[in-house]
Amino acid sequence: MKIQPLGDKIIVQRLAAEEKTASGIFLPESAKEKPQHAKVVRIGTGKVLDNGSKQAFQVKEGDTIILGKWGGTEIKVDGNDYIVLGEDEVLAVVG
Repeated sequence: MKIQPLGDKIIVQRLAAEEKTASGIFLPESAKEKPQHAKVVRIGTGKVLDNGSKQAFQVKEGDTIILGKWGGTEIKVDGNDYIVLGEDEVLAVVG
């Protein structure tokens, strides 16, 4: 990837949506919900604090996270879809 997020921004890629329900019914493309799980692809340099130091990230590249359904800004780079969001928009890290 040829893109580097700035400050406290991170770049994530949504994981695949569920193809079928728990009861085994296959979902058409129009019925699938946006997945809220994503993989962290790149992280920025860190948020600059008032004293000039940088705050360390709580997520790292390769982490699986949970984000809001409508969070971040969707972009397309080299034919792949990504989302750029602030670290404060991450709801949780999946262990």
